[in-house]
Amino acid sequence: MKTVAIIPARWASSRFEGKPLALLAGKTIVQRVWERVSAMDCVEAAVVATDDERIASEVERFGGRYMMTESTHRSGTDRCAEVARRLAASGESYDVTVNVQGDEPFVETAQVAALVSAFEDADVEIATLARKITREEDVENENVVKVVRNLKGDALYFSRQALPFRRGEERGKWLGGCDYLQHIGVYAFRSEVLVKVSELQQTELEKAESLEQLRWIENGYRIRVALTEGENIGIDTPADLARAEMWLREHNV
Repeated sequence: MKTVAIIPARWASSRFEGKPLALLAGKTIVQRVWERVSAMDCVEAAVVATDDERIASEVERFGGRYMMTESTHRSGTDRCAEVARRLAASGESYDVTVNVQGDEPFVETAQVAALVSAFEDADVEIATLARKITREEDVENENVVKVVRNLKGDALYFSRQALPFRRGEERGKWLGGCDYLQHIGVYAFRSEVLVKVSELQQTELEKAESLEQLRWIENGYRIRVALTEGENIGIDTPADLARAEMWLREHNV
C-alpha cells in the first residue's frame, strides 16, 4: 500500500496566526510534524501543503518538501486534495493519502500505521481515529467530538453532543454505562476518494455541527474508525503551545 502523508499548513488562524512557524523546543511546529511523519516506515513520502511563502521558505530551510496551493481552500482536506491531484498528474501516484494536520507534532507512528492498515479491507474508503473517553466532563464538552460506530467499525455519526444518549440515566453519570468515543481528526483516504470528497457541496448536517466528515457520510462514503489509546496534543492556541513545551520537558524529548 503506497502511502503519502500530506501536511496542510496555513498562516492565517483566528486563534494563533503564524502557528506553523512558532517554536516548540527550538524547532518550528511544521518542522516537527514533517520530521515525525517522514520518519514513519508506513509512509513513503511526506509533503507540506501551504499557500504561504513564509511557511514554504521554512520547509525549504530544514530540507523538507512542500507544494504551494491555492489560498481559497475551505479546509485542510481540500488543500490535501489539490496536492494529491497534482502528484497524480505528475506520475507520482499513491494508493493512500494521509492528512496529518500541521499542528499535530505528536502524532504517533502506530496511529498512522493503523489508518493505513485499514485499507487492507477493500470496502474501506476513508479511515480515521478515535479513543475511549475517560473523563465525564468530555462527554458533554462540545469541543470534544464524539463518534458512534457500527459492528464493522464504520462511523454511523459524529456529533458535538453526547452520543449515545442514555435514556433514563442522569446526565453527568453516563460514562460508566457504555463506551463513549472521542474522534481524533487524523484522516486517511484512498487517493481517488480524497479528490472526489473535496468536490462535494456542503450539507446541512455539516453546517449544523461544523464537522466536514458529516458531508462524506451524507453522500454515502464509509469511514472506518480505528481505535487508539494515544491522546494527541494538538496545538490550536499559544496556551496549547505552552502545554506542549511542558510535555516535552517532562518526557525529556
